[in-house]
Amino acid sequence: MNQKTASLARILAVVFLLAAGMLLAAALPAQGESREAHPAHPRAARNAGSEIPPQPRSKPVARVNGAVLTEVDLLREMYSIFPYARQHNGSFPKVMEADIRRGALNMIEFEELVYQEAVRRHMTIAPERLAKAEREFRQQFTTEHQYREFLKSETNGSVAEMRARIARSLLIEDLLKIEVTDKSRVSAAEARAYYQKHPGQFQLPETYAVQTITIMPPVRASRMQPNPPPPTADQLTLMRARAEAALRQAQTTRTYEQFGTLAEKISEDDYRVMMGDHKAVDAKELPPEILGAVSKMKPGQISGLIHAEDAYSIVRLNGHTPGRMQPFDEAFGPLRGQLQGKKQESLRHQLNIRLRKTAKIEEL
Repeated sequence: MNQKTASLARILAVVFLLAAGMLLAAALPAQGESREAHPAHPRAARNAGSEIPPQPRSKPVARVNGAVLTEVDLLREMYSIFPYARQHNGSFPKVMEADIRRGALNMIEFEELVYQEAVRRHMTIAPERLAKAEREFRQQFTTEHQYREFLKSETNGSVAEMRARIARSLLIEDLLKIEVTDKSRVSAAEARAYYQKHPGQFQLPETYAVQTITIMPPVRASRMQPNPPPPTADQLTLMRARAEAALRQAQTTRTYEQFGTLAEKISEDDYRVMMGDHKAVDAKELPPEILGAVSKMKPGQISGLIHAEDAYSIVRLNGHTPGRMQPFDEAFGPLRGQLQGKKQESLRHQLNIRLRKTAKIEEL
């Protein structure tokens, strides 16, 4: 998703109700007046082609300097935080629900405070920009009928109300750009200073890219039995016989795909569903017996039987990357993103504290 598309998705996220509206209708009681003076901040424009159920009315959950935030606003944000709830009949995990609700309430209060601060500063949206955002919003719907039904559900059919909501979202975005995004930029000099101060973070480990075919013992470690008894001598004999048969088949393979297909058929560990592919594994995480074998192999070679951790393994080496210090030029892009992310989090937190300091917030 490019920056323009991502920004639009954030701006126009009120269409989230197209996917969640049925759940809202079933879950929420009758709603009083929704925030006409301070419309809800839209959420991601997804599934715009869905059938649109009637939107419920919702009770207030908070007032921010007199502006009412409703249960619908809160539930939208909860779904944004935990979208998987839509796959489980709209319910949230009980152990997480209170934290999700608190996080969502904090977010909608913060966005309302940001919007009010933008209004206080007399910030405005250029008519042509608003018109463009409105056009892009309408394009999220596959038919005019769907758009009209959505307006009917969300704003009692009011185009002006929807336009106000879009303008509100743009104002929030603009103020956050001024106070957070623009102030969080990281220069090359800042990134280099961090790089030089934390060299250990840029030391890349030695890795081996491997595939395996594994013959497992009869009793495996589990949650109920984390330390199972080792296989008996008779069980080891049977395991070795199966492993030797597997090795004969593995030695006939010549490619990643052939070895992987065989792993899917006969391997007994969890990696069989991924063609036995472990990807690149830190050398320190490999059992000593396997590390000793692969350290002597070349890419494309297949090991003999390796007895490690009460199992027999056959390993195909796909690649070896020696440990090295990551050069600054290579590390710069991801490092800058990481540092900017930390700055943005800190700046948002500081802005939230500053706005709340003089605000009157009532949680109902």
